[in-house]
Amino acid sequence: MGKKRKHAEASEAPKEEVAQERPKRTLLGWKDGVPEKQNSTPVFRNREKVLVTCSRRITYRYRHLMLNVVSLLPHCKKDSKVESKESKGATLNELIELRNCSSCLFFECRKQKDLYLWMVKCPSGPSVKFLVNAVHTMEELKLTGNHLKGSRPILTFSSNFDKEPRWKLIKEMIVQIFGTPKDHRKVKPFHDHVFVFSIVDGHIWFRNYQISVPHNETDKVDRGGLDKLTLVEVGPRFCLNPIKIFGSSFGGPTFYENPFYISPNQENCLQSILFWFSLCGFLDPCTREEEEKAGKYSKKVKAKKRRKMHELSNPLEPDEFADLWKD
Repeated sequence: MGKKRKHAEASEAPKEEVAQERPKRTLLGWKDGVPEKQNSTPVFRNREKVLVTCSRRITYRYRHLMLNVVSLLPHCKKDSKVESKESKGATLNELIELRNCSSCLFFECRKQKDLYLWMVKCPSGPSVKFLVNAVHTMEELKLTGNHLKGSRPILTFSSNFDKEPRWKLIKEMIVQIFGTPKDHRKVKPFHDHVFVFSIVDGHIWFRNYQISVPHNETDKVDRGGLDKLTLVEVGPRFCLNPIKIFGSSFGGPTFYENPFYISPNQENCLQSILFWFSLCGFLDPCTREEEEKAGKYSKKVKAKKRRKMHELSNPLEPDEFADLWKD
């Protein structure tokens, strides 16, 4: 038979283990412990959003240009057309606030032929007004360049932007508006195209190029292939002529005014004055028929010269069968 259990052992009962209380946590950290350390230098996140819109009665070419700009900026928001009146500033400021944007590109068309671009930082400004010239959309150019939609661009500027304060201000605004944020939800995390802004004769010329890299059959970059990078233009093209720089959004005190700017209305007026002067005899009389005749004759003379130069530079080979049918 087995041994009997002692009475003392039988009377002992197992003790329950009591769990320790968890320390209470507050917004500043644990109550019983050392408060959590907070980063003294928080990470900066670029939350730039751009509102792109246009005025009513805009022409199709300028509307296509606006759509090209929208396709190049994945962090932009497009809105409906706005009436181009004196009160457009208040309307656009309200739209920008409703769409939770910090910048605006407003394409304003007047007389269905003149295009103005407002580049605005909202709500405190500044804002720059440009006259847009030499517009060529992607559909017109039909260039061979192509880059992925939503990728981040590399912004390049000519050295003229660092010479005068007005160009420095415009450069900073272009960087903030056209520079795509890194962590935006619609952005691809790599660079495959370049935005080029260059100053020539007081105008800002815009170009967009694809970064083309030579590839193998296995779709990998060759060793040393980065030294063989080429740029292929994509489009669009346009030229910005700065008119005024204002201190606030869509107006305010004038920081700068271009002294060499001539409005399209003044240019048309000067052309009409010269035309009437020529009719009245104050200038050399020259009728339209005479101008057309002179133009046709000069074109014929130039065509003959080009033909002669072409024949001299590309002589024909002697024909073997030229004397075949001669007696």
